[in-house]
Amino acid sequence: MGLKVEKFDLNKVDISESKWQEVNATGLDIDNVCLAKTKINNVNMSKMVLNDINMAETKISNANLSSVGIQHANFSHAVIDHVHLFGTEFHNVVFPVEGDGNFNSEGQYKPISFQNCDLTKAQLTNCNLSNMEIIDCDISGLKINGILIEDLMRDKENN
Repeated sequence: MGLKVEKFDLNKVDISESKWQEVNATGLDIDNVCLAKTKINNVNMSKMVLNDINMAETKISNANLSSVGIQHANFSHAVIDHVHLFGTEFHNVVFPVEGDGNFNSEGQYKPISFQNCDLTKAQLTNCNLSNMEIIDCDISGLKINGILIEDLMRDKENN
């Protein structure tokens, strides 16, 4: 693609409804800009840094998010569907604390749900699983603190 090279220093400009097609925009510095309702399709966003952003109700599909890091994010009511999570790590996943925008003083939060997921060889370490329910799941080989759950259930049935 033969491109005309121009540098723009846009400040206090409204470029709403503009269209960019076949544009090289590598290394942009975007600060204090409203991109609400923007549609982005077939775009290379590798190594992009997003900081202090509002992505509420954003939809991402057909995306390569491998090695993405998400820190200090509010993922409440997010739906993650048909994704590859092998090697993915979740650290310090918590409920909101007083002062957070979605804090509920009664602790009434919609439960976290995994449905139709293959969690083979998954590990939960130092997690609060109080009041957790496992329903209609294949638990073959499931161990808690080294104890095979199938054996515990078989022992309970026999007593």
